[in-house]
Amino acid sequence: MVGDVHADDARDDRNTRRGETPPHGTTPQEVTLPDGSAMPRLGMGTWYLGEGRRPFDDEATALRAGLDAGVRLIDTAEMYADGGAERLVGAAIDGYDRGSLYIVSKVYPHNAGRRHLRRSLEASLRRLGTDYLDMYLLHWRGSVPLRETVDCMEQAVEDGLIRRWGVSNLDLNDMRELMDVSRGSHCCVDQVLYHLGSRGIEVDLLPWLRGRRIPVMAYCPLAQAGRLRDGLLGSAAVREVAAAHGFTPMQVLLAFVLHQPDMIAIPRSGVPEHVLANAAVLDSPLSDAEYAELSRAFPAPDHPVPLDME
Repeated sequence: MVGDVHADDARDDRNTRRGETPPHGTTPQEVTLPDGSAMPRLGMGTWYLGEGRRPFDDEATALRAGLDAGVRLIDTAEMYADGGAERLVGAAIDGYDRGSLYIVSKVYPHNAGRRHLRRSLEASLRRLGTDYLDMYLLHWRGSVPLRETVDCMEQAVEDGLIRRWGVSNLDLNDMRELMDVSRGSHCCVDQVLYHLGSRGIEVDLLPWLRGRRIPVMAYCPLAQAGRLRDGLLGSAAVREVAAAHGFTPMQVLLAFVLHQPDMIAIPRSGVPEHVLANAAVLDSPLSDAEYAELSRAFPAPDHPVPLDME
C-alpha cells in the first residue's frame, strides 16, 4: 500500500515541474516542505478577524505591523468571516512585494470537489487581490472523496493558481487514506490545533507526519480555544520560563511550539502589540531544559485521542 511507503518514494520533483529552484537550505525561521520549498515557521492567523469585533483598519494595521517586523506568512480561509478575513488580508498586503509574502487559504469541505473548488479558489484570490496562493488547504474532511480533492488541487497547481497544497484537521487515519490516493503524497502540511495544553497529536499523528517529513501547522498555539487554556497561563512552570526570557506567559506558549524546528505556528491577533510580541519569540528560543520543564508540567497523553478543534 502507498500509505505504508515513505513519502519520498512516491513523490516526483514538483519544483522542476513548476519551474522553481529548491532552496539550498532553510534558516531557523523556515521549514523545508516535502516538495523541497521553504515555508516561514511563524505566521499570522486570521480566525475571527474581519468579523467587526475590532475596526477593519485596526486589524489591517496589526497585520501590516507583522509584515513590517518580518512575519511573512498569513493564514486565512474562505470560511473566516464569510470571506471577510480574506478581504482583510487583501487590504493589509496591498502595496507589499507579493513575492516576499507567503499566503495560505483554505477551502470548505463541501467546495473541495470538481463542481466548486475552482470557483471557490478564484473567489478567494479576488478577495485577497492576488493571482496565486503559496498554499491551499482542505479545511477539514467532508463528503467529497479525497481522490477528487487531490485531483482538483493538482490541477490548480498545474494552472498556476496555487504553488502547493495541504490539508487541515485530518487525523492519522485520514492521512493514511490520503497517502493511498494517487498524488496524495504531494500534501505539504497538516494544519491542526496544537499547543502546550493540547498535545494529543504527539502520540500518533505527529510521529507519523515526521516520518514523511510533512510539517504541522499549529493553529491556536496560544491556547486561545476555550477550556484547553485552563491552568496554562497561571502555571508556575510557564511563569518561571517567562521570567527567564522577559516573556509574557502567552509568549512562552508560542515558544513551546516553535522549539520544535519542524513546526509552523500561526497565532491570531488583531492588535499590533500582540503581533510584535509573537514575532519577538523567535529571538529568544527556549532551552532544551525549559522545554522539558514545560513538558513535565503539561505532559502529552499516553494514548491516542481525537483531534482538538476548538
